[in-house]
Amino acid sequence: MAAPAQGEDSDDAMEEFMEKFKTQKYKNAFNESNWEEEFDKVPMFMKTAPENIDPEKHPDLACIQSIIHDDDRTPEEKARNLKDEGNEYFKEKNYKKAIVSYTEGLKKNCTDFELNAVLYTNRAAAHFHLGNMRSALNDATAAKKLKPDHIKAIIRGAQCSMELRNYAGALQWCDEGLRLIPTDKKLQELRATADTQKREADRDARKAKVKARKEQNEKEALLAAIKERGIKLLKTESSRHRGSDSEDGDGGASRALADLELDGIGSQEATGARFYMDEQGVLHWPVLFLYPEHSQTDFISAFCENSSFMDHLAVMFGEELPPWDSERKYQPQNLQLFFEDPEKGNLYQVDLEKSLLNVLQHQRCSVKAGTPSFIVLVSGSPFSKQFLSGKKVQRLK
Repeated sequence: MAAPAQGEDSDDAMEEFMEKFKTQKYKNAFNESNWEEEFDKVPMFMKTAPENIDPEKHPDLACIQSIIHDDDRTPEEKARNLKDEGNEYFKEKNYKKAIVSYTEGLKKNCTDFELNAVLYTNRAAAHFHLGNMRSALNDATAAKKLKPDHIKAIIRGAQCSMELRNYAGALQWCDEGLRLIPTDKKLQELRATADTQKREADRDARKAKVKARKEQNEKEALLAAIKERGIKLLKTESSRHRGSDSEDGDGGASRALADLELDGIGSQEATGARFYMDEQGVLHWPVLFLYPEHSQTDFISAFCENSSFMDHLAVMFGEELPPWDSERKYQPQNLQLFFEDPEKGNLYQVDLEKSLLNVLQHQRCSVKAGTPSFIVLVSGSPFSKQFLSGKKVQRLK
């Protein structure tokens, strides 16, 4: 019997091999449900690298990592590999890991200045995308120091200076770059923007300086007017702690008043208004009226120092009375006005026909928080008698 041909043996073996897979599938084979997962385990096809490389789970990656960090390689090779590693992280927008890789590359202390300049520039870019503008600027500066004509480092330095609002610095970076490449569009645009922003910032700084000088002059004039009138201002607790221990003499008094102004004595916390001096040199005060019988308050935002109390009370309690005065007792002719001596607690009754200035100039009257305050009572009422009982009351002459 003739022996079978060699080709026939091969065909039979292949048919037997294929028949086997009809009943038994190939182990670890890719299928429709897991092929993407299996591909992601292959370093060449990985979308992202794992946080920590476990040699048992990722032997291929561990091998690549050992090659990158192989101690037998030169510092230049190690730095270059770390630069490439950082670039991969950068492409994935994993800027923090990119910074770590670039930093490790710089630590290799290779003698290739151009490679080090690239590492600094790339790290500057990663810092820039994370918003670390100061660190990015420092890296761009270091890169330019190693390679003065490194245009990417110069552009990054200009961008960082712009973000830090250092427009003069941005202009300097741009000018250096344009001396190297006069036609660079990016640098031209950056320079134009930096020049515009610098002009606007300089203009705003001049306006702010003029405004501050004007406000300082107005404050000094206001404080001088208060001092000239002999009006005493009480410090708030915060300014009392910060103020000078000695207030004797003109210097001490001026410091006390200045502290009060700086602490916001214009009643903004209590009433939202400040005392001020008009163009004629007349002071206007925010004045607070207290009605203890009804636990109510009233407020005049700009009480002219030359106006009398009756001028305002006649309007406040004229035809239209406040809703809380259900008994209609608060008629102007029935009212009594008092201020309290903050040191002794005595009450001083105010003549309603007197001007605000005349009362504020009294030796026992003091203004707290920039707002003169007065107690309003109904003359002869049971509450007024009870309120005044046991208190020392004096009438202003």
